[in-house]
Amino acid sequence: MYIMDIEKEAVTMQNAPILFRKRLIPQECVQLKDDEILSCNDTVIVTRWKALKPRKDLDHGYSCYFLKEGFKVSKFYAADNTLLYWYCDIVDYQYEEDRLIVTDLLADVIYYPNGFIKVVDIDELVTCLDTQMITVEQLKNALTRLDRLLQIIYRDKFDTLSIYINELEQ
Repeated sequence: MYIMDIEKEAVTMQNAPILFRKRLIPQECVQLKDDEILSCNDTVIVTRWKALKPRKDLDHGYSCYFLKEGFKVSKFYAADNTLLYWYCDIVDYQYEEDRLIVTDLLADVIYYPNGFIKVVDIDELVTCLDTQMITVEQLKNALTRLDRLLQIIYRDKFDTLSIYINELEQ
């Protein structure tokens, strides 16, 4: 089962999981060994990280894993600490012993500081469905979660998500 059954065991800082990022395009599963867990409970995990593959524009950031919602909200910064944008991934969570595998379900929302919103990678959902890399159920979950995230943003409630990062980085 891909959705993390959070009810079976309370997640705390004392038993914080080892984080993995699983991508479908390209296919890879990478341990996020350098991510620092700043906060961890049954519903939310907040991390601070440096870019895995350094780029000229992206240097570091924070991520907030919403374990019951099926999305991850990240705050991306340039090397000079300029906020680039918020990047929101639609994800599945799979919990195995002490490991949390976060599978990127491809649909993403980029939320720029000026308020511009961009939905990206929807075409990759179709590609993965056509090649049976995801199931119809995963596709439905991805679209439902994407809609829920967009409704939060459109109703001007993004602060209910960003507060977890904003409070910890001060």
